[in-house]
Amino acid sequence: MLILSIETSCDETAVAVTRDGRTVLADEIFSQVNKHALYGGVVPEIASRSHVEVITELADSALQKAGAVRGELDAVAVTYAPGLIGALLAGVSFAKGAAFSLGVPLIPVHHIRGHVASNYIAFPELEPPFLCLIVSGGNSMIADVKGYTDIRVIGETRDDAAGECFDKVARALGLGYPGGKRIDELARGGDDAAYKLPRAAVEGRPYDMSFSGLKSAVINVLRSAARRGEAVDTRSLAASFSAAVSDALVPRVIGAARELGRDKIAIAGGVAANSRIRGDFVRAARADGRRLYMPPLSLCGDNAAMIGCQGYYEYLSGVRADMSLNAYAAMSIEKSDD
Repeated sequence: MLILSIETSCDETAVAVTRDGRTVLADEIFSQVNKHALYGGVVPEIASRSHVEVITELADSALQKAGAVRGELDAVAVTYAPGLIGALLAGVSFAKGAAFSLGVPLIPVHHIRGHVASNYIAFPELEPPFLCLIVSGGNSMIADVKGYTDIRVIGETRDDAAGECFDKVARALGLGYPGGKRIDELARGGDDAAYKLPRAAVEGRPYDMSFSGLKSAVINVLRSAARRGEAVDTRSLAASFSAAVSDALVPRVIGAARELGRDKIAIAGGVAANSRIRGDFVRAARADGRRLYMPPLSLCGDNAAMIGCQGYYEYLSGVRADMSLNAYAAMSIEKSDD
């Protein structure tokens, strides 16, 4: 089954062609990072306009690289939630037009489900059930993947997402946007015990997370040092911060895997590219006897291949949309269709 997939939930325009949910024939991505870096973060209106400007050309390029023609497509899959509403609408509108003109089914895909599916591309042998940590700029959650379309959230952030926290701390450190990669680079060689930063816990909800206090603590370190005229060891502060984020994620996932009896653990999302978090997961999974699946860095960020992959399994489960499909800024991963 050949699927054309569209991803425009934030500031990357992506179009892919995939076959049978596991094989990527083409995955085109246009990044808007340079546009938004001028403002220190994503500007929704700029993101939406940019998607509209490049998406048609990107789709043509994806088909050409896949060696496919429009008449060979069996379906169109598109991210319809969650994300920036204007950005999502750009992709949904294009996908509806494409599906209608081609006379093929339209498959709505939840963005976070797509991140989970990035592991199916990287690891063809991976099948549910397994536990998955999804950490990105807008979402941080632990999900029990019981089946390809049967996913249950067992823990999530109560405030900031981990990726959002990385971006805000990077801004406070003067590193610019996007912050995750720059903090990762800065932290190398730093002392991760130099600064005492909080590890939050949510009473009665052992797998829920909170990152707002951690972000505030880093900002307070910087402000306090500035008031006293003291220098800050930014490498060690970045390392201490990265360690605190990892400590909020790794033990919770391992603990949840034990409780649920899952011997397979996967991680996904942009923050899954962080070297400290990846290293800590490798060590923890090995020590606990769990099989760990981490997609390559190219599949951690937003891409359309993961949407095509998840779209295939949504299609098999009977998920379809008509021309009334809308976009939604927020939606639980447990809901899969409109």
